[in-house]
Amino acid sequence: MRLLLFNLVTDADDPVLGVMTTWVNALASRCEAVDVITMYRGRLAVAPNVHVYSVGKERGFSEARRAVEFYRILFGLLQRNHYDACFAHIMQVFVVLGAPLLKLYRIPVTLWYAHKATGRTLQIAEKLVDHIVTASPESFRLPSQKVKVIGHGIDTELFKPAPPQPNARPFTLISVGRIAPVKRLEIIISAVKALREQGQTDVKLLLVGEVAAQDAAYGDQLRQLTNDYQLTDTVTFTGGMPYEAVAREYQQADVMVNMSATGSMDKAVLEAMACGLPVVTANEAFKILLGQWEDLLYIPPESPEELSVRLKQLMLMSPDERAALGAALRKLVVEQHSIGHLTDQLMTIFQQ
Repeated sequence: MRLLLFNLVTDADDPVLGVMTTWVNALASRCEAVDVITMYRGRLAVAPNVHVYSVGKERGFSEARRAVEFYRILFGLLQRNHYDACFAHIMQVFVVLGAPLLKLYRIPVTLWYAHKATGRTLQIAEKLVDHIVTASPESFRLPSQKVKVIGHGIDTELFKPAPPQPNARPFTLISVGRIAPVKRLEIIISAVKALREQGQTDVKLLLVGEVAAQDAAYGDQLRQLTNDYQLTDTVTFTGGMPYEAVAREYQQADVMVNMSATGSMDKAVLEAMACGLPVVTANEAFKILLGQWEDLLYIPPESPEELSVRLKQLMLMSPDERAALGAALRKLVVEQHSIGHLTDQLMTIFQQ
């Protein structure tokens, strides 16, 4: 099989989409060749049978110039190669642009999409593609008979528990993702303040993620809140970091906190679980997955005051109890959301 792949960002160091390098390489291990057309190209760490072609966002090309580059690259590839399938990873705009040529060459298209937004471009793409795959039932909000839920593709070899650390260290909470109002990070900071007031002074919070320009004011508010609560020695804003470095931060933490209530399954939570971390989340998409631990690990979005209570429960567990909980959560990710599970499902769809 030769696969054509549309991708948003192909950069092994990208803190959010660095995972796509793992996806591309996993698919390449099952294909004769994979040709990637990407919006943005960064550091490449792909298999020898993968070729990456960028439309030039990293070079500052305008939208019009990128559209021209897309057609130039796509037309050239279609003239040179026969493709058995096209896989578009959150690139519904490439699907819409490329549909006439892909239909002409009889190439079936599968779109991956996992977000609550249902804009006009997605609505058009839904009509044009043959299959749609997503991470959970809540991750694709348009009614469609084309949708198949296949889980997230978590690299469970990168995101895995670290050996126990003998050195004493503070109880470490971690939240990973862009610094934006939708993440409701002020609730986590307030919960840490409540824990300190209850005598749980040996606690740290790491906020891992970049602040986009449009969210700069929110980032400033969080820093001011940290200062007002006298938590500057407790809360650390690490900024963005390379994808592989995020795994190391999870491995040195004790609990992952996710107060985003988007309703779509957040892969950061699954990556933390894969590292054997207990997670506390307000995202209802995780209620079914958490199952028997829902009462401990899920918080209704309208009840943020519960966060410090749940965190204290986890802090009072013994290390062995938390490790057992983390191992059970990792098992769920390996079985339902690993890169191997996702690749198997995708290849079955492509081969149809």
